[in-house]
Amino acid sequence: MLEIAPETIQWETLDFGYIDTGKSFRAYYKDGQWSEGEIEASKHISISEASPVFHYGQACFEGLKAYRTKKGEIQLFRPDQNADRMIASAERLLMAPYPKEAFIKAVHEIVKANAEWVPPYESGATLYIRPFLIGVGDVVGVKPAEEYIFAIFVTPVGPYFKGGLQPFKFLISDFDRAAPNGTGAAKVGGNYAAGNIASKIAKDNGYADAIFLDPATKTKIEEVGAANFFAITKDKQLVTPKSPSILPSITKYSLLEIARERLGMEAIETDVYVTDLAEFSEAGAMGTAAVISPIGSITYGKEIYVFHSETEVGPITRRLYDELVGIQFGDVEAPEGWVQKVEC
Repeated sequence: MLEIAPETIQWETLDFGYIDTGKSFRAYYKDGQWSEGEIEASKHISISEASPVFHYGQACFEGLKAYRTKKGEIQLFRPDQNADRMIASAERLLMAPYPKEAFIKAVHEIVKANAEWVPPYESGATLYIRPFLIGVGDVVGVKPAEEYIFAIFVTPVGPYFKGGLQPFKFLISDFDRAAPNGTGAAKVGGNYAAGNIASKIAKDNGYADAIFLDPATKTKIEEVGAANFFAITKDKQLVTPKSPSILPSITKYSLLEIARERLGMEAIETDVYVTDLAEFSEAGAMGTAAVISPIGSITYGKEIYVFHSETEVGPITRRLYDELVGIQFGDVEAPEGWVQKVEC
C-alpha cells in the first residue's frame, strides 16, 4: 500500500529523497540472456545472500530525470547517454550490460507507468529516475556473477542542494574518492561509499559538500561531492577537469556544448590546479542531481577562495543554468536528439 498519493504532495517543498510510487521496472539475466523486462508492483527485491553485489560490490547505476513542460507533456533529457554510460560501467565490472535500446525503452515505460508522479511545471521538482544493475546468484569465490538484475525505480524530488540557485561553500577534502586507474570513471556504488566520510565532515562543518583532489598528486580539482566541477576564467573561458578518475557527466558535456555553440565561449577539459583557483571569476558544481549549483567559495586548508560572490550567482553561471534548464523543461529549443517525449 502506498503511504503517499501524488495529489497530496506539496511539490514546491519536496526534498531530494525517496517516495515509493508503487511501480518499478525489472529485467533478469540468466543462462546468457536478458528477459523481456516488465513493470512490477513491489519495491522489494529478493536475492541470494551470496550475491556478489553484497560482498564484491558488483553493482552500477544511473541517474536521470523526467520533466513536465508548460504544455503538460513529459520529456527526457539525453537518456541515450545514460544508456551508453551504464554499459561502460557494467563492462568495467565485468557485468552483463543491459542493451542500449532496451534501456531507453524501459525508461520510457517506467515514466509512462508513473506519469502522475511527474511534478507540475514550474514547481521546482522533477521525477528522478534510478536505473541500476546488480550481480546476483550463489557466488562465494571472488569472480563475476553469472546472473544479474536490471531495475529502475522513480521518485519525485526537489533540489539536491536546498535553497534554489544560490552560491554554496565547499571544503577540499584530504580523502580520495577513487584510486588512480580505479573505477572513478564508472558510476559504481563503491565510489560513493568511499566519499561518504569526506561529505559528512564537510557538512558537519557547515559546508555544502566536499571537493576531491586527484588521488595521484593531490594538486588538481576532480569532483565536487557527487558532481563535476566547472569554473569561468577572468577572460570568460569555461574550464572543467579532465582525468581518468572523473565520472563522465552528461550534464558536463551538455554544458560544454551549450557554452561553445550558444554562448560563444571557449570551453575546454583540462587540468584544474588548486593553485589556479584564485584566477577564476565564477565556479560551480554540475550533474543530474545538482543541475548547476554555483560555488560561492572553496576552503583549502587556511585559504578561502571566493568566486564572484558568496551571496549572488555569477552572470555566466546563470546563463548556463537558464539555457540548460530551459532545454530540459521545453522552454528553450533543444539541440537535435537531446530531448525525447514520453508518449502517455
